[in-house]
Parts: sequence; C-alpha cells; structure tokens
Amino acid sequence: MRILVSGGAGFIGSHFVKRLLAAGDDVVVLDKLTYSGNRANLPDAIEFHQGDIAEPTELASAAAGVEAIVNFAAETHVDRSIHGAAEFIQTDVLGTYVLLRRAAELAARFVQVSTDEVYGDVEPGYASREDDPLVPSSPYSASKAGGDLQVVSAVRTFGINASVTRGSNTYGPNQYPEKILPLFTTNALDGEPLPLYGDGRQIRDWLHVDDHCAGIELVLRNGEPGAIYNVGADDPHENVELTQKILEHTGADPSLVRHVEDRAGHDRRYAVDTSRLHDLGWAPRRSWDDGIRETVEWYRDNRDWWEPIKRSGGYREYYDRQYAARLG
Repeated sequence: MRILVSGGAGFIGSHFVKRLLAAGDDVVVLDKLTYSGNRANLPDAIEFHQGDIAEPTELASAAAGVEAIVNFAAETHVDRSIHGAAEFIQTDVLGTYVLLRRAAELAARFVQVSTDEVYGDVEPGYASREDDPLVPSSPYSASKAGGDLQVVSAVRTFGINASVTRGSNTYGPNQYPEKILPLFTTNALDGEPLPLYGDGRQIRDWLHVDDHCAGIELVLRNGEPGAIYNVGADDPHENVELTQKILEHTGADPSLVRHVEDRAGHDRRYAVDTSRLHDLGWAPRRSWDDGIRETVEWYRDNRDWWEPIKRSGGYREYYDRQYAARLG
C-alpha cells in the first residue's frame, strides 16, 4: 500500500515507518518536527513532508494518492500538558479531525494510535478493556481521548474504515529524553540526579517499541472497522524497579536517585486486556529484562544522538522548569 504516516519522525512513528518499508510498502511521512520529532530518525530516501496535520493544505499535499493513514502525530508528554494544554488539544483533537476528513475524501484506511492513559487509574487486579469508560487524568490523556472519540464517531456517522490502538508504556531506542527511561538512563550516564516522582511505586506495563509497532501493523492490515485494540505486554513493573534496573545497567551510584514531589494527578497503575489483539494473532516477543538492557546499551552507545538534544536551550528550559524546584 501507499501509506501516510503522520508523526513519522517521532519515536514510535519512525520505528513503524522502518517496519513498513521492510514489508515493501510505499511510505510517506508528514511531521511538524516539533521538539521531539527528528528527521535523523528516518532514512534519507523517505518521501518526507514537513507540515501540521491540523492544516488541511499541508496535509493534502502529503496525503495525495495514499490508501491508508496511520496517525502517530501527537503532543504526548503528561508533564508538558500540565504546564499548558492548548497545543495538545490543537494536535490531538483538531489534528485528528482534519486527518479523518482527508481519509474520508480518499476512502483510505485510517488507524489512530492512542494510549492506555485514556482509561485513567486502574484498580489492582483489573485490566482495562476496550469498551471501558474513558476517565483521563491529565490534559494529555484527555486530548488523546478526544481524538479517539473523533474516530469512533466518524466510523459510525460517515462510515470511515478506521480503527484505534491503545498502547501501554513504550520504550526503546530513539525515545526523546524526557520520558522516565531515557531521562534516567542519560542522567545516570552523566552522573546527574534521577528525579523519581513520589514513592516510585507507580505501576506501568512496559512494551518494547518493536512489539508495539507489530501490533499497530496487524491492526492496519487486519483490524475491524470501528474496533479498538489494546496493545500491551502484560509485564507490569513499578517505576522504582525500573530505576534499579537502570542503575544496574549503567553502574551509576544509587545516591543519584532523588524522590521528588509527585506529578499532579499522577495515576498509580495502568493495565490493559489485550485479548482482542491476541485473537488477531499478535503477541509480544521482547522480554522486559532483555529490552531494558538493550535500550540502556543503545543510549550508552549513541551519545551523539541524545547529547545535542540535552544541551539545547529548549530542553534545558523544560528540564529546569520541571525539576529545578523539585531537586532544590
């Protein structure tokens, strides 16, 4: 197929692009190249358009002749959404609406890449199912829930051939160093503090990016129109356990760990029921132990990728705003 991948220069999107290219698809990437989008994540020869999914003219140029659209384009970081949600609503809600209109005009297959955070805090012993109510806790997850509902309504009202995926905490190479794993890994390698929120007992289901992309591709090719599919590894770990793994693999001093003021509205636990996606034939392949070790090694071996990011003025401004007072 000829496939438009919006947000394809970001973390998960760029891995997905490489997967489609390996499968022989004709891939077009549209990316705004905000702070977390990186053209260097993509092959030089890829057809690339710099543009905003919320701008119909920019989207029309990139989407010409495509048979499918997979939407990774989003503002994604909870901490940033707490500081200001306008950009999240613009991209995650309005941008999704504009993409859906274009998909309808093209009669194209559409896949919305979303997050397990739309379900909100999950009680111990329970895993969120696709038909559960959406109870987002942050401006970020609320904006993603808004995009998901745009998709569901477009299927019912306009008959668009669309599905939604909701992935759990994804990790792997090339992740912008603001999320916990790349942040703590790069800080540990540089001997800087690891600012662990609260007691560090928040539980997340850790999914390797390759497994996540395999699930999204399966939904693209075989998913039912109107269906929602959870993508998770069923491999829960507390943030404090992840932190200990990072210390182990980097050899950093445990005294670098600093328990700091918790994030406002911080969910304690996420977990998703992935039975629906398993029924399509998907299963995660990467173990947590191997995946974390390999990811830490990637950051150790690729300082030339992340050091310029962490030295940039925009990153330092965000980091100081987020952690300076917490770290004292």
